[in-house]
Amino acid sequence: MDTARIEQMIQAGLPDAKVVVTGDDGVHFEAHVVCPSFDGKSTLQRHRLVYATLGQYMGNEIHALGLKTQSPEEAA
Repeated sequence: MDTARIEQMIQAGLPDAKVVVTGDDGVHFEAHVVCPSFDGKSTLQRHRLVYATLGQYMGNEIHALGLKTQSPEEAA
């Protein structure tokens, strides 16, 4: 798994998001996701939205994913 593929999957599931994924070893990644859909949602709800875009890859090809999730207002 690579960072570009993860970015594409998150972007496909959250089309209004801005996504940056980093990670050097192919199994441990960090993602910064800024999305208007996060407005008014808790951190747990936001993380679940992102994890849902990655489906079966979580825990398999993606061993670990650190998330920073923000609404556009929080990111500004």
